[in-house]
Amino acid sequence: MQDHALARTEDAPAPELEILARRIKRFRQARRLSLRQLGEMSGTTASFLSQLERAMTGATTSTLMRIANALGISIADLFDVRPRSTHRVLRKAERPSWPEAAGYRKTLLSQRPIHDFEVFVGEFDIGGSTGSEQYTHGNSHEMLLVIAGEIELFLDDEVHRMSEGDCIEYPSSTPHRTVNCGTTLAIVQWIISPPTASSPAIDGSAANLS
Repeated sequence: MQDHALARTEDAPAPELEILARRIKRFRQARRLSLRQLGEMSGTTASFLSQLERAMTGATTSTLMRIANALGISIADLFDVRPRSTHRVLRKAERPSWPEAAGYRKTLLSQRPIHDFEVFVGEFDIGGSTGSEQYTHGNSHEMLLVIAGEIELFLDDEVHRMSEGDCIEYPSSTPHRTVNCGTTLAIVQWIISPPTASSPAIDGSAANLS
């Protein structure tokens, strides 16, 4: 596929470039990323991103894809300016979902493009877990709420046994792991703010398990 670039004329930036500039800055700030941090994550530089956010330079498709991946959105989200209702209903059957693994199913409740926070629901069969190892993702504020059943939450060297209605907060940079330790289906909800920057777009990419 040919790698097209958005160009800036000598007199003024193209309208598409102005839209792109505003949206990149908006998503970056929503994720509380500095220009330097986004540059490191996307394989670009702070100076390039500064010019891009001011519509002073263009970008190739491959560069925009790297930026979008770093922001946890799709490249289409950078250009979609269609008015959106603030009261959209997401049906359960329409939730974006991750492939089932280890007796564990995860779906996204937040509607895309994700801005200030993201919400997930996880269902764990008896003995199901997020995996055999603890993991981290970004440096956000994360809350886990137990909706049904019993789970054990491993936070680094701590273990918390939690039941329906219990909740806990922790940095997403803390190594963590969730296991259904009960005798029935366990359901939990995660609320993460700002959205985990490294979390990839759901459509077709390997997903970060919260």
